Amino acid sequence: MEKLVIIPTYNEKENVENIIAAVIGLHQNYHILIVDDGSPDGTAAIVQSLFAKYPGQLFLEKRVGKLGLGTAYIHGFRWALEKGYQFIFEMDADFSHNPKDLENLYLACKNGAGVAVGSRYVRGGGVENWPANRIALSKGASLYTRIITRMPVMDPTAGFVCYRRAFLETINLSAISFVGYAFQIEMKFAAWKLGFIVKEVPITFIDRQLGESKMNKGIIKEGILGVLKLRWMSMFKNYRNKVKNTYADHKAIVPQ
Repeated sequence: MEKLVIIPTYNEKENVENIIAAVIGLHQNYHILIVDDGSPDGTAAIVQSLFAKYPGQLFLEKRVGKLGLGTAYIHGFRWALEKGYQFIFEMDADFSHNPKDLENLYLACKNGAGVAVGSRYVRGGGVENWPANRIALSKGASLYTRIITRMPVMDPTAGFVCYRRAFLETINLSAISFVGYAFQIEMKFAAWKLGFIVKEVPITFIDRQLGESKMNKGIIKEGILGVLKLRWMSMFKNYRNKVKNTYADHKAIVPQ
């Protein structure tokens, strides 16, 4: 029970069964936790119907209402830590992240990284089936984030990530407040500020074929304002202490 892939879902009935089969079909002992935000299309029921097919490998956490990507992952992180997993992954349900890349992320963390990022914007990475305006928006957001935060991560908004348990034990998950792109940025920013190695692993991001994108203006706005907030907190407040877990029973060691 070492590796857990967390997949948040909202109306992913076209994809969820296939992505589960693809991950478990790697035969690399990955477990899957689906965190479903009350999908009205029956996504959770599909997952439940697969329990008998994947006993002890597939799990479901159902939440009421669409509560946001960031809170779904934090819910999953806490579940994973409670169950004893050592390597915890973020992954989309829509095959924009190739399951075959999971092992490269795992190896990066196993070999010393606190966070391994599936990166579109390092050598060997890329995107497929995206219109030019979407590529420009994504690259612009990455450049903007690097300039404002000074964080040395080429793809800070990436959502295909592996975390070592030590990092998730070290960070105060309650201090992470963003829910969209800014959540992805802050998790990497926190790892960097806490002294963990953030390793970028090249991937090819492929736009979804089925279902609808969850991108909206609110998520973009949060990303723009969230980056400014992170910079402000890191300049005028002790951000490292804000995100460091200070619970009495905390055992992880924060790198210096």
